[in-house]
Amino acid sequence: MTIRVLVADDQAMVRGGLRLILEDQPDITVVGEAADGVAALELARRLRPDVSLVDIRMPGVDGLEVTRALAGPGVADPLRVIVVTTFDLDEYVYGALRGGAVGFLLKDAGPALLVEAVRAAHAGDALISPSVTVRLLRRLAVPVAAGRPATPLTDRELEVVREIARGRTNLEVAAQLFISLSTVKSHVSGIQTKLGLRNRVEIAAWAWEHGIVTGPA
Repeated sequence: MTIRVLVADDQAMVRGGLRLILEDQPDITVVGEAADGVAALELARRLRPDVSLVDIRMPGVDGLEVTRALAGPGVADPLRVIVVTTFDLDEYVYGALRGGAVGFLLKDAGPALLVEAVRAAHAGDALISPSVTVRLLRRLAVPVAAGRPATPLTDRELEVVREIARGRTNLEVAAQLFISLSTVKSHVSGIQTKLGLRNRVEIAAWAWEHGIVTGPA
């Protein structure tokens, strides 16, 4: 199945770079580009892409407003939005996640992380640039209602939780713990089920909130 992506950024060079990275993948295609927030909203609503990559600073309607309009609380049939920005500012991270974004990436995150974020969003998961994850979750920007699970996490699941809370991708978790990628994905799925959480961002927030991880990577 091909993942259909919309790219919204006011810089043509950035849009072109994102398109080149994404369309180099056999399972991803860019179905539209928007140079401002108004165009992003119109195209997203008309094309219904699987994932929308949205810059924050755009003319007309900024990326946070676009995110809330497409994915925010109360939106019927919300779309999956990843915010991609140059600016590593807490208020942008908080605004994006509270607005319904399923990812927050810095533009210097690298092609591999961009592609993984798109695939994660399409699969119903979420991914944040590792460089902002720890700072973000230490402040508990993502409220999580889950308490201690009725069925305790295994030692291996706790190890996976700690790595996720430190901002590592599934590939990095696999390398760190010397297990396969499919095993990591299986653990993540089991952890979500036990905790009643929707994605890896909420897993990480739960870990910080409950003292599962307290120090640097």
